[in-house]
Amino acid sequence: MSALTAFRATVPDADLDDLRSRLLRTRWADAAVDDWSWGMPPTALHRLMDEWTNTYDWRATERRFNEREQYLVDAGGTRVHVVRAGTPGAQPLMLVHGWPDGFLRFEKALPLLADRFDIVIPSIPGYGFSDRPSRPGWGPTTVADAFDEVMVAFGFDRYIAHGADHGSAIVEALGARHPHRVIALHLGDVPAWRRYTIDPDAYGAAIQTYAQTGAAWFAAEGAYAAEHRTKPQTIGFALTDSPLALASWMFEKLHGWADNDAPGGGLTMQDVLDDVSLYWLTGTAASAIRYYRDAGDHLLAPSARATQPTGFTVFPHDTVVATRPYAELFFDVQHFAVQAHGGHFGPWEQPELFAADLIAFADSL
Repeated sequence: MSALTAFRATVPDADLDDLRSRLLRTRWADAAVDDWSWGMPPTALHRLMDEWTNTYDWRATERRFNEREQYLVDAGGTRVHVVRAGTPGAQPLMLVHGWPDGFLRFEKALPLLADRFDIVIPSIPGYGFSDRPSRPGWGPTTVADAFDEVMVAFGFDRYIAHGADHGSAIVEALGARHPHRVIALHLGDVPAWRRYTIDPDAYGAAIQTYAQTGAAWFAAEGAYAAEHRTKPQTIGFALTDSPLALASWMFEKLHGWADNDAPGGGLTMQDVLDDVSLYWLTGTAASAIRYYRDAGDHLLAPSARATQPTGFTVFPHDTVVATRPYAELFFDVQHFAVQAHGGHFGPWEQPELFAADLIAFADSL
């Protein structure tokens, strides 16, 4: 059985001092516009950096993290950081994050899910407090196998798995490779890699429209993913050396992919700084984006399918909003609900909507 070690976040004072020194020595670029149309606008970034430098309290965030049960689990030849929550003996549930987030994606939803589930939130290797892979190979199938080992380490023989962004591809691989343990899938999107496995012209108008929408989004907004997928090490050096670079690279997505006009808004400044600080203080900016390269090299076979009952909780301001006809090409869709509000970070932005719909799906099984 995989080894479990209790974990607490304890960032050294020297790392916080180094961060503050770098923040105080920020070298700013000029800008031609001050809106989101050209990327990160200077006024918004100045506001974030000022708060990071002068107001933000990592130690308070760290204490909040440490109020939860946490472990390092030996799985797949690495150590996976895991947050535990919920009710022991209840339905086991795995929650899998994406980029540029982490276990923080689910933090606000945990109290709403706690009575119904026994919850495991692993961090993808290279993210957060999980170990950083030192060689290629950690794509969705590899991560899925390691995450199944995590569930076995906690004694779970049968479980539901949820994911979106990177998490949807990992959960799909879990279902396909471990059907004897994964009883159902719950997704926030259709894994992006699936769009390369079909010819939309072979299907009707609904599939063609979805494919066109996805292609248009990636053409307009997908430059970051192309860099991550092809030459991640190049931008990785900058993101690891400069807090300004990391904040700009991540904040533009954390703002742009959220439903900022929804009731309650998108993500708060605290949310953004918790997330950016976690990447900075764990030194995972480069290892996290390397996952994109591995994700393209270590996928399921295009013909592979996860045949479990699958539910979708879709948020209307996601980057590419899933549709049921497209989802049904790859999954046994038993539940498909489009929410009233929310964007790419649905559980983080609209935890009540996410939790209620996930519970509704689980109760229907």
